[in-house]
Amino acid sequence: MSRSLFLVLLALGLGVGGLPAPARGQATPPGLDEKVQAFLDRSRSDWRDMNVPYADGQVLHDLVVKKGFTRGLEIGTSTGHSAIWIARAMSKTGGKLVTIEIDERRYKTALGNFEAAGVAPWVDARLADAHRLARELPGPFDFVFSDADKDWYTQYFKDLEDKVAVGGCFTAHNVLNGFAGVEEFLDYVRSRPGWTTTIDRTSRSGISVSCRTR
Repeated sequence: MSRSLFLVLLALGLGVGGLPAPARGQATPPGLDEKVQAFLDRSRSDWRDMNVPYADGQVLHDLVVKKGFTRGLEIGTSTGHSAIWIARAMSKTGGKLVTIEIDERRYKTALGNFEAAGVAPWVDARLADAHRLARELPGPFDFVFSDADKDWYTQYFKDLEDKVAVGGCFTAHNVLNGFAGVEEFLDYVRSRPGWTTTIDRTSRSGISVSCRTR
C-alpha cells in the first residue's frame, strides 16, 4: 500500500483492508492498566521460553506510547511477555498488535496469558511461520518488534522495510548478545538510506531501534 493511500484511508476512518482504523489517543479502559500491572508483577519471575526481560518490556511499551504507534507487528510471541507490554501500550494509543508464533505450545500459553492480563482485545495472535507470514502481511505498520530467529533478522527487515510507515520503527531484541546474524543485520539497517538506528542498552540484551525518516 502506498503512503498516499494509507493517508487517504486514515482520513476516511478506515484501516488496512477497509476495516475501521484505530482511534489515536483512545483512553485506556478504566482499570485495565492496573490489571495488566498486577499480572506483570505477580508473574515477573515466571517468564522463560525466550521472553524479554521486564526492563525491555517497559522500553517497548514506552516507545509505543511516546510515538503514538497504532499498527504493531511482533515476530516471535513466545508465551507473550513482550506482547503484553506492547498491547498494553496499544490500548493507550488506540492500536492493535499482530504477533506471530510458530510453536503451538507457546502460542496456546500466550493466548491464556493475554486473557489473564486483560490485553486480548488488543492482540491478533497468529500461529504461523513468520518466514512466510511476514512477507504476506499487507501492512502498513508503524511498529515492528523482531525477537525470533536472529539469523533471519536481516530477511525480516527486508520483507517488511517497505511496509513500515514513515515515522515508524523496526525494533529487534538481543542485539548485544552476540548471536549469529545480528552484526549482519545491524550493518544492513545502518546502511539503509532513510533510516536511523540506535541501540537501547537498558538491559544487557539490547534492543535496536531503526526508525524510518522518509
